Amino acid sequence: MYKMDTALIKMITDHYWIKRDKIVTKRSHNGRLFFDKFERIDEPLSSAIIKKHLNKEITVAHSLINRFDKVENIVIDYNGRNTERFWHRAQLLLREEGFINFTAYESKTPGHLHLYIHKGHTTLNEAYQIGKMISAKLAQKMPREWKVFPSSDIPKEFNILVLPYKLYKKERGASWSKHM
Repeated sequence: MYKMDTALIKMITDHYWIKRDKIVTKRSHNGRLFFDKFERIDEPLSSAIIKKHLNKEITVAHSLINRFDKVENIVIDYNGRNTERFWHRAQLLLREEGFINFTAYESKTPGHLHLYIHKGHTTLNEAYQIGKMISAKLAQKMPREWKVFPSSDIPKEFNILVLPYKLYKKERGASWSKHM
């Protein structure tokens, strides 16, 4: 069932990232210092690795930016307290902006969501702009309790997300979009 629920993410599976207990690397970006606890593993992301992740034996992340600087998903990492309200507001905003395919997944922390907006082959700069626009419009209606990925504020190697654990809700536009 997990494979079906995550099929629309179109994850980059030629490598993955695994969380370590220590700092793996330090990176400087825009005058800030970033400490990385995720190590890149240049092997295909297999179902055995995913199973270990789902059993919470290891923490695995996937990249959002491919080697050609293209992005398949824009992701809102919601870390607030009111997931139902966030989902409702985000759903209305995304429909209004013309996005018809998006899926929310539960993360490791209860009540936190990863909202994947399935945009398709998008250039990195366009993804940055769309993410900032969506974030600004959400901030007009709600307290800011999220971060948008990919983000130009962090190094490209930090534009990774931990694999989702469970489906929260999904939107597949077709039935309602004909009325717009």
